Amino acid sequence: MKKVTAGRDILGNFAPKFAELNDDVLFGQVWSREEQLSPRDRSLITVSALVASGIVDSSLQSHIQRAKENGVTKEEMIEVLTQLAFYGGWPKAWAAFYIAKEIYAD
Repeated sequence: MKKVTAGRDILGNFAPKFAELNDDVLFGQVWSREEQLSPRDRSLITVSALVASGIVDSSLQSHIQRAKENGVTKEEMIEVLTQLAFYGGWPKAWAAFYIAKEIYAD
């Protein structure tokens, strides 16, 4: 798995401890536990949690992109977002579909 440096790149000077926890713990230690849960499954769970929570900003965009890189197909993402529309909220799914449509355009 590619080392994540987004925390340090974006917040390193402003919130260095948070950046360290983001990059080293969340994306370093937790996401690397592939024997317990595959990156693909972690991506599906993360996208679902973000959409259900109403987080439809650059975080969701990054995680849908990561899901694609982790092998989640366009068809699977469409199914996930359709399912989430009923359990997480229709407007949230609409917002997520705009992001996913752009990411899976190619």
